[in-house]
Amino acid sequence: MTMFFRRTALAASIALLSFNVSVHAAAKSEIAIPDIPYTKFVLKNGLTVLVHEDHKTPVVAVNTWYHVGSKNEKPGKTGFAHLFEHLMFSGSDNFNHTYLQAMERIGATGLNGTTNTDRTNYFQNVPTSMLDYLLFAESDRMGHLLGVLDQKKLDLQRGVVQNEKRQGENRPYGVAYQLITENTYPAGHPYSWTVIGSMKDLDAASMSDVQEWFKTNYGPNNVTLVLAGDITPEQARQKVEQYYGEIPAGPPLAKQAEWIAKRTGTHRQTVQDRVPQARLYRVWNTPRGQTQADALLDLTAKILGGGKTSRFYKRLVYKDQLATGAEAAQATAEIGSQFYVELTARPGVDMRKLEQGADEEMRALMKSGPTTAELENAKTAILASYTRIVERVGGFGGKSDVLAACQTFTGNPDCYKDYLKTVKAATPAQIKQIMQQWLSDGDYVLEVQPYPTDLSATAKLDRSKEPALGHPESLKLPAMQQATLSNGLKVVLAERHAAPVVNVSMLVDAGYSSDTPDKAGLAGVVLRMLEEGTTTRTAPRIAEEFESLGADYAASSNIDGAFIQVNALKATLPKALDVYADVLLHPAFAQHELDRMKQDQLALIQREKTNPSTMGYRVIPSLVYGKDHAYALPNAGTETAVAGLTRDDLVKYHQTWFKPNNATLLVVGDTTLAEITPLLEKALGGWKAGEVPKKTIAVVRPPEKPVVYLMDKPGALQSVIYGAQLAPPRNSPESLPLQVVNNIFGGTFSSRINMNLREDKHWSYGVNARLLPAIGQRLYLSSSPVQTDKTRESLQELVKEYAAIAGAKPISAAELKNAQTNETLALPGSFETAGQLSGAYSNILQYKLPENYYNTFTDSVMALTPEQANALAAKVIAPGQLTWLVVGDLSKIEAGVRELNLGEVRKIDSDGNLLP
Repeated sequence: MTMFFRRTALAASIALLSFNVSVHAAAKSEIAIPDIPYTKFVLKNGLTVLVHEDHKTPVVAVNTWYHVGSKNEKPGKTGFAHLFEHLMFSGSDNFNHTYLQAMERIGATGLNGTTNTDRTNYFQNVPTSMLDYLLFAESDRMGHLLGVLDQKKLDLQRGVVQNEKRQGENRPYGVAYQLITENTYPAGHPYSWTVIGSMKDLDAASMSDVQEWFKTNYGPNNVTLVLAGDITPEQARQKVEQYYGEIPAGPPLAKQAEWIAKRTGTHRQTVQDRVPQARLYRVWNTPRGQTQADALLDLTAKILGGGKTSRFYKRLVYKDQLATGAEAAQATAEIGSQFYVELTARPGVDMRKLEQGADEEMRALMKSGPTTAELENAKTAILASYTRIVERVGGFGGKSDVLAACQTFTGNPDCYKDYLKTVKAATPAQIKQIMQQWLSDGDYVLEVQPYPTDLSATAKLDRSKEPALGHPESLKLPAMQQATLSNGLKVVLAERHAAPVVNVSMLVDAGYSSDTPDKAGLAGVVLRMLEEGTTTRTAPRIAEEFESLGADYAASSNIDGAFIQVNALKATLPKALDVYADVLLHPAFAQHELDRMKQDQLALIQREKTNPSTMGYRVIPSLVYGKDHAYALPNAGTETAVAGLTRDDLVKYHQTWFKPNNATLLVVGDTTLAEITPLLEKALGGWKAGEVPKKTIAVVRPPEKPVVYLMDKPGALQSVIYGAQLAPPRNSPESLPLQVVNNIFGGTFSSRINMNLREDKHWSYGVNARLLPAIGQRLYLSSSPVQTDKTRESLQELVKEYAAIAGAKPISAAELKNAQTNETLALPGSFETAGQLSGAYSNILQYKLPENYYNTFTDSVMALTPEQANALAAKVIAPGQLTWLVVGDLSKIEAGVRELNLGEVRKIDSDGNLLP
């Protein structure tokens, strides 16, 4: 639940919604500073409330910001802010439920809590009919928590947090965050310890410590509450007074002032980690957020390392090919920020040469300043991200986050407008000056090298009774309108006029299943190569044109299809479509670009084969489907196949699969058929139809008995246990009810396996099971990262859980009811943006689902009975036919796994090949 890296939510809003887009100077005036209207009032107890109306869907976002984070801790008592965030999900005096389970019951979406250095927030979107229930729960844990907070809950959440810490440190480069934090601030500075804290301090946290933390920091006078969505200010005031008005204010609090801790000289450090590629971090301490300097450094970061048009990318990734990634960011915080440069080296590259190249680019920018075009592009990257913010009401980068951050840190909910005014008014001379002032000295350099692989007056509220739950509501999504271009290309449109944004997505019937073993990875390389140059445009020009139009281009694939999309502002859509069509139809597949891309793909494969969370995903399909099946190949391909790819392979693939009669164009957003069809005809009408091969998706018989595979990851802090089997295709009549069954088993926080291994045993930060979508038989996969010394016991518990869901412990009526309400009540919160709508309609089109699939979703789910659910679980979930894979340090776990006698044990390498 924590935000592992230091950022305020306003910075996170920008970071999460930054699409690396920009605009020509001529288009600059077309992107206005957005306005997020609000009503503000303050209760007698000091609670600050902001209300924003957005009635496009029957959903309300509730975003609660406590102005307390890890900087309010003391040395020796670190990690309290984050630990307490977890405790807030454990129930309160009059709402003594596991909070996430209760929220799942009412269809909450966008649900989480996060902690950073400066604040702790809790947020969720709920159907309008569930708002009273949510406000009761949210206010109860604010005002009535301590009565049910006992030692058992403290110990449980302490264990969960410690597993979260292990999981973060187990990731490649996980060691860097701790070292950067400890070495860039002086001892005693509020930012000199990590948000998640130390194991020693977490172990020492006592009940009296956490009780005092709550009493001191969680009073309403230290809180900003934002209600955004389907609600009026009058309704909000009445409800907030009702549920929060009686909560007494907390004590007066002292607030930290700015403490930048500017450094001098260079401090260097080197560390080894189990990573496939070396990485260099370079960090400067810079001014706090919500200042002119902060905005100018944001622009500087985008010019240096903000995407394909940045100086780092052009020089280090594209031209010199020293790096596979080169980024820069201004990580904003309340009392002092940090400017980051992060460079991931290509395998075998001399790190001194990579660092020198990046330093030369920084010094050149510092000496001469940016070009006018560079600065305008950087400005628009930020302006376009805020244009998209107005699509969403909730946390993690929606409108309520922006308002809450501004109010919390400045007292002015409109502070984002001042930030954007500074951005729009910035000059090249200001960028030059800010770099000289803050980035010319005082850097910390951390080099991460691969480790050798062989080693009040308000009326009293009656809290004795919870508000009645609301009810699931059916959706009424925009109709799917259809047209056909002159070349036979099918066009599907769903209108959504909430924001001036249009999402255009080409669905091509190809996907990873169109690869062959000797060309494994080809489909993915082709998609990545589309934007690397056309017959008339170079790769840099494509990136510059998309960014100059405020457009975000993306290409992705799944097992059955390819998706090439552009998310554009309506004002620049015609020009964006011209570039999009050229990228889609006329790729050059230049040899020098292919050579570079192959190296990137090989580096990606290396990373996948060293990360415990991805090592299993590479080999499981071949273990379950069989090596010759169309679904068996790893998505990224194999080293041998990728290394052998030629330009002719790419040309042939594109000519074979990319045909208008093998594709559907999906348009979602602020347009009409009358507006869009002529534009599409102009851009795509010349695309010629032709014959397309038919993919063969063989039906696979399940194994007769379980098999256990072991994959060694020496030194791993956790083991990852996978359980895999096959399930009916995505468009099977059993698909939707099976989704509900899986929610009970492993698909939600309150699922059986997560409650067992995380909440009861606290051996894991979180486990899950999911059904991967496919036209053919689907992979049904559970994934359980657990602490190494509990691998045997965790696997034993999973075996029991599989047997239980298959019939030994039938699904109860209560379990089914909770799963049904969660599945249906959460639905409205999943269709806020044009991108979300596009994803839903893509599912309908790709898997040939009924056009009214989502509009009838609620009725279909609610009609499921316990008898039907149990019959389906018994039919589909097959404990006796599971394929198990355990990835971990076999020197510590192999003996224990073998002792369970689950079936034949086979050891495999990272490619899935059997070992002696």
